[in-house]
Amino acid sequence: MPRIPPRSGVAFSMKAGQRLVVTDPFGEQVADLVAFSLEDPREVISSGRSIDYAGKIYLSTGDELYSNRSRAMFRIGEDYVGRHDFLLSPCSAEMFRKLYGDTEPHRGCFGNLAAALAPYGINGDQIPVAFNVFMNVPVHADGTITVEPPLSRAGDCTVFEARMDLIVGLTACSAGQSNNFAYKPIDYQVRDHD
Repeated sequence: MPRIPPRSGVAFSMKAGQRLVVTDPFGEQVADLVAFSLEDPREVISSGRSIDYAGKIYLSTGDELYSNRSRAMFRIGEDYVGRHDFLLSPCSAEMFRKLYGDTEPHRGCFGNLAAALAPYGINGDQIPVAFNVFMNVPVHADGTITVEPPLSRAGDCTVFEARMDLIVGLTACSAGQSNNFAYKPIDYQVRDHD
């Protein structure tokens, strides 16, 4: 199974019907997931459409992840964690400066996704809000949010079935707060339809 090293990212293509298995090998590690239509990369995964159509902010088994054109891109299959975030954008150097005061920040998931997706002709301005696999972001009664340690344990996974031909970006998240202040790898595998 391929492994994404800590604080890095990859990009790859998938065919409709294939399954992407995202595994947290050591526990408490987030993976940012973005997707673009292989046919037209201007069609991109949309948190707004997905949350709107599901009627909830926490998406899990059976839920669809939609594009900005209201077409299903992924269907979530097996999900051993059940808590993921689809509100927050990929961490970035600018985010580390603004939120943490870093003077020499890491390029973050945003920079890692931009570098990984560049060979597909996708630039940073096209990167949307990611589906943050395993990220735990409670929304409180007063409308505030907090970033808490992921609920994923070693070996937990979530399966995503491609509903169209896709270009996919995937990271091992670079933000300490998202990962309980430890940086670990993410494993992934693209499987043909069983």
